[in-house]
Amino acid sequence: MVVRKRKKITRKRGSRSYGWGARHRGAGKHGGAGHAGSGKRADQKKPSYWKTVVSGKYGFAPKGVVKPVYAVNFVDVENHLGSWLESGVAKKDGDFFVVNLKKLGFTKLLSKGKLSKKFKFIVDSCSKLALDKLKASGCEIIKE
Repeated sequence: MVVRKRKKITRKRGSRSYGWGARHRGAGKHGGAGHAGSGKRADQKKPSYWKTVVSGKYGFAPKGVVKPVYAVNFVDVENHLGSWLESGVAKKDGDFFVVNLKKLGFTKLLSKGKLSKKFKFIVDSCSKLALDKLKASGCEIIKE
C-alpha cells in the first residue's frame, strides 16, 4: 500500500524550531552541515576548479564603523526655537539666533522647510541643499 508522506516543512509548522533544534545538532536528514555533500563520491577525479576556487567564507573582512546620523530639518528648528531659547540651548546674538545642534545631539542639518529668521548653526555637517538655502537667506553655519 502506498503511503503519502507529507514534507517535513509542512509537518514542522508551529513547532518553534522547525526541526533545527539544538543548533542543528547532527544535521542529519537536512543535508548535513556546512558544505557537506558538495563533493563527488568514491575515487572520482576531482574537478580542476577545486584547486583554485575557495568556496564559502574565507579570511577576514572588517565590518567598518558606520556612525549613526541624527538629522534635523529647518522646520523642526523653527518649531522648537522657543523652547530652546527658554532652556538656554539657543541664544540671540544681535540679529542672529545661535543654535548649537551638536549640544542637542544632532549631527546633520537638512533643508526641509523655510527659515523666517537669521540663524547661526553649530553642527557637524549639512546637506548641499540646506547649505544653499542658508546662504540665500543670509544665515551662517559653523562646522565643527
